[in-house]
Amino acid sequence: MKDIVNQHLADIEAFLAETPEEIEAFRIKYIGKKGLMPALFTKMKDLDAEQRKEAGQLLNQLKNAVNDRIEILKSQTNSSSINFQTEDDLSRPANFAFEGSRHPLSIVRKKMIDIFARMGFTVEEGPEIEDDWHNFSALNFPPEHPARDMQDTFFVDKDPDIALRTHTSSVQIRKMENSTPPIRSIFPGRVYRNEAISARAHCFFHQIEGLYVDKNVSFADLKQTLLHFSREMFDAETGIRLRPSYFPFTEPSAEMDISCNLCGGKGCGFCKYTGWVEILGCGMVDPNVLKNCDIDPGVYSGFAFGIGVERITNLIYSVKDLRMFSENDLRFLNQFKAAH
Repeated sequence: MKDIVNQHLADIEAFLAETPEEIEAFRIKYIGKKGLMPALFTKMKDLDAEQRKEAGQLLNQLKNAVNDRIEILKSQTNSSSINFQTEDDLSRPANFAFEGSRHPLSIVRKKMIDIFARMGFTVEEGPEIEDDWHNFSALNFPPEHPARDMQDTFFVDKDPDIALRTHTSSVQIRKMENSTPPIRSIFPGRVYRNEAISARAHCFFHQIEGLYVDKNVSFADLKQTLLHFSREMFDAETGIRLRPSYFPFTEPSAEMDISCNLCGGKGCGFCKYTGWVEILGCGMVDPNVLKNCDIDPGVYSGFAFGIGVERITNLIYSVKDLRMFSENDLRFLNQFKAAH
């Protein structure tokens, strides 16, 4: 064993390399999983106790010589920053120095929150498992009201009073119950609806809802707030239009479109050649909702809006299949490294 080790020590001392590949081949030859060092350590089991002790010292000396030579060669070839791990050598430690990326929904959600924060909106959150009062009744959905059929609900343990929230409007109620106007807040979060999963729909998605309650709040305030948001989110030339709609918790209610950011409002396949794309619902808070939260509608008024984060993300990144947001496919997610 001593003669073998001495010969290898001489070979190691004389070895020269000019490239990282040559250094890696040298390392694998000696200390790779199938290299000379593991083979020599295996032979130690055939030696007696005294011989194993001496052989162990010699092999440790050889191993240290290999590692020292590798460090010298790496410094000489200026390759110390190169990762020498290869796929066929499992003896090397794992390399965890991978650059991550943010999820596209997180990127867009953060930008939306930042825009509203600059307008003075605070951020509030609430539970995803909600009771009927906060999810429906306080929002002007009385029992048996046909508006409840607008949303297919996941009930918990078949209890009609407990469900996964269908919108973050439930957090608006909690905020108004525990605050005194003026109230200016947004409510980001995940919501759930019992829908068939497809390229255009999912059983869960993300919303950011907003609420402003104070004295003399008008529809004009709502319009200006949403116009500013749209131009900050997309570009300074973005136009908006408001169309009459119906929501149980706002009156009057509207749906808001923006001028198509792909064709500039000229008309294309994405906007169905109308020049407009719907992005949110909004309206003035119904007086009954204020009463349910012990806020006097004779003194205070307010507006509310709800925006789908997936909808905005699709407009920015042109993601055609909603399922891609929840599949955790790295090929999809790695496209957004430059976005954050």
